[in-house]
Amino acid sequence: MNEDIDFDLEFVAAHGIPVPVATGVQRLTVNNPSPFTFHGTNSYIVGAGPSVAVIDPGPDDAAHFEALMAALGGRQVSHILVSHTHRDHSPLARRLKAETGALTVGQGPHRASRPLHEGEINPFAESADTEFVPDIAIADGAAIAGDGWRISAIHTPGHTANHVAFALDETGIVFSADHVMAWATTIVAPPDGSMADFMGSIEKLLAREDRIFFPGHGGPVREPAAFLRGLRAHRRMRERAVLERIRSGDRLIPDMVRAIYARTDVRLHGAAALSVLAHLEDLVEKGHVTTEGPPSLLGEYRPA
Repeated sequence: MNEDIDFDLEFVAAHGIPVPVATGVQRLTVNNPSPFTFHGTNSYIVGAGPSVAVIDPGPDDAAHFEALMAALGGRQVSHILVSHTHRDHSPLARRLKAETGALTVGQGPHRASRPLHEGEINPFAESADTEFVPDIAIADGAAIAGDGWRISAIHTPGHTANHVAFALDETGIVFSADHVMAWATTIVAPPDGSMADFMGSIEKLLAREDRIFFPGHGGPVREPAAFLRGLRAHRRMRERAVLERIRSGDRLIPDMVRAIYARTDVRLHGAAALSVLAHLEDLVEKGHVTTEGPPSLLGEYRPA
């Protein structure tokens, strides 16, 4: 899925080792590499004083928990911020909260972007951390303050309905989690994800003037505005490609995926099919494509 954007794949993961990435910000990367996590999930420790915040503690991984505790070096954790409830980001919050007494912060429990259709099975249900319920359900634009730092929430649905990015106020830094990553486009997979929401969240971030994004996987996005414009163009190009395949006679999602994602790792074709479905949901809603019943992976699609 990386043919048409200049992605940065030069990330070196120092698994278990705290890496300073900005003043008062350290990154620890979990040793959980995969086609979906790149070299692993990034956790961040924010704060230069005796009390800090942890963003995205990660999966329930004993080695990563020990690395986090060692990196904290006895500092108090006042808040644990969770960008979204996928199992590579949020489960370790429970153990870290039990150890430190910190308050957990998130947009809310896991939920889908839309209700399941009759007979529909959520293909990513096992990846959802349905047990996470934040102590503080933070609203869009609300802030959490600590020892020398203030973090504001930016609700960025699309990858999940409860996805939130966190802005480190007065620094130009945004922790963009899985919404914007330098190494790849994020997966937008219905019913958890929504392409219309994702595109709206891109516009929301473009309206800001941030100087750097620290994502949930891989290295930083150093020119956020330019990258966001490229990401928007990429998604619009994918939408055109889906519409062109339908106009040329493709009716089924697997046929579209084989053509559109011919140069993509076949291990990602299942995720690509869900991305195509997300575009089709949006295209049906816009009136450009028709199908019998609600859009689905097994549906047949025709030009409107």
